[in-house]
Amino acid sequence: MTCQYDLRNRLQLLLRKASRSGRAALLLGLSNATSAASDAGEATLPLRPFEHGEHNRDAFSRPNSVLSAAELRVFHFGNRLFNTNWTIAPASAIAFDGLGPTFNRVSCSGCHVRDGRGRPPIEGESTFDSALVRISLPGSAAQAGAVAVPGYGLQINDRAIPGVPSEAKPVLRWENVAVKYGDGTRYTLRRPVLQLKNPSFGAFPRTMLMSLRVAPAVFGVGLIDAVPEATLQALADPDDRNRDGISGRVNRVWSISLGAERIGRFGWKAGVANLLEQNADAALGDIGISNALLPTQNCPKSQTACQQAPTGGEPELSTDFLQKLTQYMQMLGVPRARTLSQQAAVGQRLFSEFGCHGCHLPQLKTGASALAFLHEQSFSAYTDLLLHDMGEGLADGRSEFQATGREWRTAPLWGLGLYEVVNGHQLLLHDGRARGVAEAILWHDGEARVSKERFRQAPAINREALLAFLQTL
Repeated sequence: MTCQYDLRNRLQLLLRKASRSGRAALLLGLSNATSAASDAGEATLPLRPFEHGEHNRDAFSRPNSVLSAAELRVFHFGNRLFNTNWTIAPASAIAFDGLGPTFNRVSCSGCHVRDGRGRPPIEGESTFDSALVRISLPGSAAQAGAVAVPGYGLQINDRAIPGVPSEAKPVLRWENVAVKYGDGTRYTLRRPVLQLKNPSFGAFPRTMLMSLRVAPAVFGVGLIDAVPEATLQALADPDDRNRDGISGRVNRVWSISLGAERIGRFGWKAGVANLLEQNADAALGDIGISNALLPTQNCPKSQTACQQAPTGGEPELSTDFLQKLTQYMQMLGVPRARTLSQQAAVGQRLFSEFGCHGCHLPQLKTGASALAFLHEQSFSAYTDLLLHDMGEGLADGRSEFQATGREWRTAPLWGLGLYEVVNGHQLLLHDGRARGVAEAILWHDGEARVSKERFRQAPAINREALLAFLQTL
């Protein structure tokens, strides 16, 4: 199996030197070579430093395979922080009080169940347990990314502690959208129709924009955080100079920890610069827990009861705890991709032939890191971390820093075949509208239209092969 790693290393060097247009042919060669190697027994390959070999219910919650005893202690403490339910202040557990006053969930794991993916409410459910609603007004805001809605801010907190009103109740229904494959097979997609009922602080402006978001999986985020900005700048092609129809852009966002503009990489629109800030933002926005980066309670001026509620200290999430939580997420391992069947090997080749790799780039590489398992590691998240115009069907109309209402960050594809195992569903895209991978592909448009049409027009046997490959990730 050493020959496969030597081949990968040689191709990585070529990929770094190749132009974006020339990269497609190299990636197809890598696809064919690794497919052949997998048939010879890929399961016997050693784990890479950030990987683990478990594909069970805890596949997204395992540490990477090379942690020291000291690092494992940090990992397990961070895991406790991730899963701890915060309580209303004052409480006997002073390190974990200060919930709210308004909030969406009481813990990180409340949305990211077993470090996995959230979903919108399903039939018979009326609460948003691992999904939320972002709001804003048209326009831009230099350091906030979007224009806050007076009285409400940038996110609807649908829960609150006793004595404090929650902001509103989100209600979701679905509309059917009929599509047809090239062979005449009919299919029904669904589109979310979102409403906000019972607003507590005045009627919502008619111009208000809303966006339903489900919680993404959090394994592998340490690798994503460690990709150099120079790599993302090199991948970007905002003017489509190579005329391949793909014009990926970086989102330049305000970094609250660095006090400067940086390239965004976290969030559905790449609106957050780094993992520390992503955790700080989620702590305040989703749980109502203040921290050193965001020390002010999440209470707009008109929310008097919210402002007068007791706090759990200043800040409620200590700097040490925020750092430990971030370290835990850096140390989460990535489940190794499964061995390719003959059908999946065909699907891997079609992934390139359909052009999916133009955005879902099969490989990225981290830069220098003090953490050995993140230092200069090539990994296969199947994303370029760039913004792409995905067409009107997926548009939410809501800008976020430089991301437009039609643009979304390329979603990583690793773990696709394990969502059902870990989280009991495979509801995909930013709002969970897609009931499986095929529906997610059929929603693609804009820059992805050509690839979507190649899939839609392909014979059923080829469509099934592509889906079989994606289920191995």
